[in-house]
Amino acid sequence: MDTRMTLLDIGGTFIKVSDGSQIPIRSDGSREEIAAALRKAVSGDGVSKIGIAIPGPFDYKEGIFRMEHKFAAVKGESFRALAGVPDNVELKFIHDVNALLLGSICTLGLQDKNVALATIGTGLGFSYSIKGEIQMSETGSPARSLWNLPYEGGILEDKVSARGIRAAYEEKTGEKNQSAYSIAMRAYAGETAAIEVYDNLGDTLGKALAGVLEEIGADILLVGGQISKSLSLMRSPLKNHLDRLRVERAPEGAVFKGLSSLFEND
Repeated sequence: MDTRMTLLDIGGTFIKVSDGSQIPIRSDGSREEIAAALRKAVSGDGVSKIGIAIPGPFDYKEGIFRMEHKFAAVKGESFRALAGVPDNVELKFIHDVNALLLGSICTLGLQDKNVALATIGTGLGFSYSIKGEIQMSETGSPARSLWNLPYEGGILEDKVSARGIRAAYEEKTGEKNQSAYSIAMRAYAGETAAIEVYDNLGDTLGKALAGVLEEIGADILLVGGQISKSLSLMRSPLKNHLDRLRVERAPEGAVFKGLSSLFEND
């Protein structure tokens, strides 16, 4: 990678940096705390390009925070000003789910395919591309959202997310405070309740995606986010709803690949 380039994947808890470091950040923190984390993440001599993957709402053209649920303390403020980035440093911004999709397309050579991506972690993200072109809204966010689809008296994200996994396991076993990871480990060890939780997760996601993927003519479904590490636990019930569609994990490092590709035509 170009040594003059720094790439950032900004989440609600950590900023992952392309040099392998992770900078703690609290999305519910004060303006001063958020600014300090951003300044630490962009520090470095000789950097002339910075690519930033960040969730929305965000003004991806102007680099302005628009979120109310995360980073509320800096809503309306400029990333460049908060992070203290000089005017001669080039900044490029992209929605984090779109960055993962872009990097996956580049890494796997899927430019001639219709590709859908579902990310499962703290929340549920979705993006898709048609023949290599990522479909976006006017604001630069993914063209479609699935997280807030009505589902069983709530929304889909209540079920298909880390909190959904924890809640489903607690309902089955009465056990609280288990993480999605620990529940997955129990499933791999053969525990029936944990296996059923991930089976149901795959089934629920498959039902929600089937119509959408058919509508966009998807050739492949990629699954990303922390929960994608347990894809093997939910692959079968997921594929039951997706006919013969190819399903696989988004490749490691795809976010940074997507970010670096933003500068390739400079």
